[in-house]
Amino acid sequence: MSIRLIVGLGNPGPEYEQTRHNAGFWLVDRLAGNRLVRESRYNALAAKTNIAGQEVWLLEPQTYMNRSGQSVGALARFFKIAPDEVLVIHDELDLPPGAAKIKKGGSSGGHNGLKDISSALGTQDYWRLRIGIGHPRSMSLQQAVVDYVLHRPRKEEQLLIDEAIDKSIEVIPTLCEGKFEAAMMKLHSAK
Repeated sequence: MSIRLIVGLGNPGPEYEQTRHNAGFWLVDRLAGNRLVRESRYNALAAKTNIAGQEVWLLEPQTYMNRSGQSVGALARFFKIAPDEVLVIHDELDLPPGAAKIKKGGSSGGHNGLKDISSALGTQDYWRLRIGIGHPRSMSLQQAVVDYVLHRPRKEEQLLIDEAIDKSIEVIPTLCEGKFEAAMMKLHSAK
């Protein structure tokens, strides 16, 4: 089994472009270059590309985060992509800026985008690439979580998030080849 659909999570629109919640979009933007085009039947920006010899769809839902499953479910059903062939890239409060982790399945951890995707796919058993953005409490901030994720990271945090995205992009070809353990070992041991 290999990855056939890579989904970046975020919120559409210029007011959200630079917010922490759009870390998934940032990574997919880097993978796609300027190839993403509006696909109204999926309510998303999408592109078909080749990664490590595999045909892979890149997808950025253009619904708000909590309705991401509409786009993911529609494309996955149309192209008969199984949940374990899906990689969802998203911001992660429980990881510090600069960290990135791969996992398969598990709960949504309160992430509304993941909740909606799980509902649309009928399972939580899909791959996730979690980009650390930190939690306001662990960073000694009194900001509410919703306010925190919908604001820009500080300059030093953005540099760390960008480094995590760089490290993550290096393992995407390995994931697309279905070498999940090798990708996890490389990413999780990256300094």
